[in-house]
Amino acid sequence: MLSILERIDPHSDRIDLLVELADCLRPPRPSLHEQARQRVRTLTQLLKGNPDQAARLRAYLTTLLERRRHTSLYSEVGVLSNDGFFTELKRRIAYRFLPPALDDRYLSDSLEEVLRYDTDYRWIRAVPNADWLALFDVIAEAAPPEGGEPGRARYVTIMGLLDAIRTLSCRVCALGLEPRLVHAYREIEDLHSPFLMQNIEVNQYLDEYGRYLDETGEQPENARPVLVMLDQCEEVVSRVRKSALSGGTSIALTYLLVALTQSIDRLRKLLFLVDVSGQLPSAPTVDIEAVANDATPPWAPPASPRRAAAIALAHELIEAHTTKYHVTGLVADNIDLLARNVTENASRTGEHYIAERRADLRGMFRSSAGAGFVVGFMTMFKILLSYLKAAPLVEAVLYSLNYSLGFMLVHVLHWTIATKQPAMTAQRIAAELHSTDGRRIDVDCLAELINKVFRTQLVAVLGNIVTCFPTAFVLALGYPYLTGHELVTSEKAQHLIAEIDPIHSPALLYAATAGVWLFVSGLISGYYDNKALYTRMGQRVRQLHLLRRLLGPQRLARLAGYLEDNLGGLMGNFYFGVLMGFTATIGYLVGLPLDVRHVTFSSANFAIALVGLDFDVDPQTAALTVAGALLIGVVNLVVSFGLALWVALRARKIRFRHGLRLLRALGRRLRTAPIVFLIGPSDADLAQADHTKGRK
Repeated sequence: MLSILERIDPHSDRIDLLVELADCLRPPRPSLHEQARQRVRTLTQLLKGNPDQAARLRAYLTTLLERRRHTSLYSEVGVLSNDGFFTELKRRIAYRFLPPALDDRYLSDSLEEVLRYDTDYRWIRAVPNADWLALFDVIAEAAPPEGGEPGRARYVTIMGLLDAIRTLSCRVCALGLEPRLVHAYREIEDLHSPFLMQNIEVNQYLDEYGRYLDETGEQPENARPVLVMLDQCEEVVSRVRKSALSGGTSIALTYLLVALTQSIDRLRKLLFLVDVSGQLPSAPTVDIEAVANDATPPWAPPASPRRAAAIALAHELIEAHTTKYHVTGLVADNIDLLARNVTENASRTGEHYIAERRADLRGMFRSSAGAGFVVGFMTMFKILLSYLKAAPLVEAVLYSLNYSLGFMLVHVLHWTIATKQPAMTAQRIAAELHSTDGRRIDVDCLAELINKVFRTQLVAVLGNIVTCFPTAFVLALGYPYLTGHELVTSEKAQHLIAEIDPIHSPALLYAATAGVWLFVSGLISGYYDNKALYTRMGQRVRQLHLLRRLLGPQRLARLAGYLEDNLGGLMGNFYFGVLMGFTATIGYLVGLPLDVRHVTFSSANFAIALVGLDFDVDPQTAALTVAGALLIGVVNLVVSFGLALWVALRARKIRFRHGLRLLRALGRRLRTAPIVFLIGPSDADLAQADHTKGRK
């Protein structure tokens, strides 16, 4: 370090010596935090013992700051651009392989040369704030160069911050007037836009500040009027996000809201740093006390709020700059918000899959029984399609159409495939977990909800199996009377039974694959429900003049309403059928063991195999096949439910830490009232409970 300090030219604006100095401070590995702290303290002691070198370093840094442009560092680093999600995503991916050309005239590009590793922010954060402040104080308190202005570096920095404030204000104004935002929150057209008003207030504040710096005006008043308008801007953003839960959203709108939030947040922080009145509250997103006391040694004096805020912003800029080409941060900021809206739509759908009363359970049984009847025919059609011996891709298309049309028919008839429920009910359970810290969750109420989900799911599975098995059985028995030959040969029947064997075949692995597709179809349903709401699908369909002439206005209105309400369900079932039909073919083409096993189709296949073998099945094989079908159902449900619940919790940023308490609550309910646990309370008990609640 000493040799680098001796070579410093105070009048040079070359960045190479600062790069060498940063290399000396950087530990060999980012995890060596103590070594990083020791190196910073060593540099501080060297400068304290050599005032001349401290003065030369101060002059050198001042020259670097004077000859570079600051605005982009404060207004762009850590704030999403206006290019849109996919453009930004492509740019980051491309720059990961071939970074852009650097322009040494910009301070942000000079920072790229100094901190050239994407892990640099880790060791910088590991150094206590008190040590960084001590180093900055030694440099700032050094003697200024002959003929130099003592506060020149501060003046240059302040001017850069003011320019960044003006730039960010214009950006907030432009984003706030975007058609996507106006489309999502039309009330803004009836009011004075806070996005436009904040820009007017900012320009007025900056004009007063400029006259104050030029010593032609008085000290500007604090920026409270600007903060009031920024509060209103944030309120609009919050309302748009809430309306998106019921009206749908898009990736473009989500990206816009994230960019707006980041710009407003950065604007608050910069206003706090340049405030000269001393009356401006700190930015709420910066925990000044936490930053001031973060890893501060006992001997160090506490940092002032402004210095702590400056350190916090510096850490934020450094981390954002060193990770600016990372894709994960961009995806996390946007997809989490989009997933929240998608899963929220699935949550509302999931309410229809939870039976509250025994009458609801009976209705669910009838609904699932109807679906099992359709699945029996779908199983027969798939076997018939396999006899065509078509090319692999053609066969996959035929299988997909069989699955998709069958599942869509089940949806149109308002019947229920049992394994479709978990992807929806998991969202409903996650919606009950309102507390992000897991402290204010009513575990008993959550246990009651999960109990309802469990018995509803159990009844739905039974309903599917109770009808799909006899339907397939009757079809297999009657098929020879219509065609003159058996539906399946004995070899084919043996193969159908072998596919369900949980021990000697990968049936459970294939069942897990089907569970993944069930989960994906739930997300697809939520996505298209969201899309139908956001794009106003019903209104668009009602505007089709050709359909109006063909159907008439009343039928067209009913069709439009049905599509808007059921687009998600139809598309989810369609894509689920495509995934089911293509999996085995894709596995065959790429040489991977890929296939699907579904509990209802496995049950129907077993029924057809029994007929094909003329009921000549030994008890051990029959028991193993029944166990295999039941295990396939369990794997279907567990995988789809687990994935859906995991995504729903992540979308809501919930961490649930009461799993043991929840299991105990469920165990108590099972021990105290096993019949109620399995089939629910009677209508009389529910009426009595409602009456008791009303009296309270």
